[in-house]
Amino acid sequence: MTKITAIIPTLNEEIHIEAAIKTVSFADEIIVIDSYSTDDTVLLAEKHKVKIIKRKFDDFSSQKNFAIEQAKHPWIYILDADERVTPQVKKEILEAVENPKGKVGFYVRRSFYFAGKKIKYSGWQRDKVVRLFLKEFCKYQGIVHETIKTNGEIGFFKGKIDHFGYKNYDHFISKIHQYAELKARDLHAKGRAVHAFHLVIKPIYRVFSHFILKRGFLDGYTGLILSITQGYAVLTRYIKLWLYNRNVK
Repeated sequence: MTKITAIIPTLNEEIHIEAAIKTVSFADEIIVIDSYSTDDTVLLAEKHKVKIIKRKFDDFSSQKNFAIEQAKHPWIYILDADERVTPQVKKEILEAVENPKGKVGFYVRRSFYFAGKKIKYSGWQRDKVVRLFLKEFCKYQGIVHETIKTNGEIGFFKGKIDHFGYKNYDHFISKIHQYAELKARDLHAKGRAVHAFHLVIKPIYRVFSHFILKRGFLDGYTGLILSITQGYAVLTRYIKLWLYNRNVK
């Protein structure tokens, strides 16, 4: 029987970690790779049958690739701590590893929840990620919003997993700053300059894109808040890049 290693990257995920571990209890090995959490994440994880690896965070791809190298089994299932595998997707995972039909990985779609509400539009209606894959053929790349580089065909699961992305609005903003910092450092290393276009037009367009083009207005006030926050994320990225370019940071 083909075996699966589930990998859960964590940093201060005490409110999610136990539920995350339970949702991948079907895996033959579970690895929690922790970026030196300062809350009870590791303590709670130790109550379960998991392998815990502590590694200083540098970027998302490096963190996940490192954990993949430690995995015992050929199939990898990556689970963010704020995600939950639904029964339908669990069934599809177990069927896929037994008969992948030539696929080396599989996309899964996510149902996104914010402030207790399921978000149907606002840019999340087509949200999908590669979560199950053969480690021999797949590797993460990219500093922020990392993607899987594959050497083979990727399939799709029909079911969706649940994604409870942010504990609260403060957590949402802190994540924005974390992603903006990583992206600004990457752009600075590539020698990118900052212009008025980046500070004015791009943030405004991002709000317009999420609220109008991606139909965030259909999510009501929640969609408006998410759209404005996405514009703020773009603005924050380029402010940080501007500061890096001036050797302020």
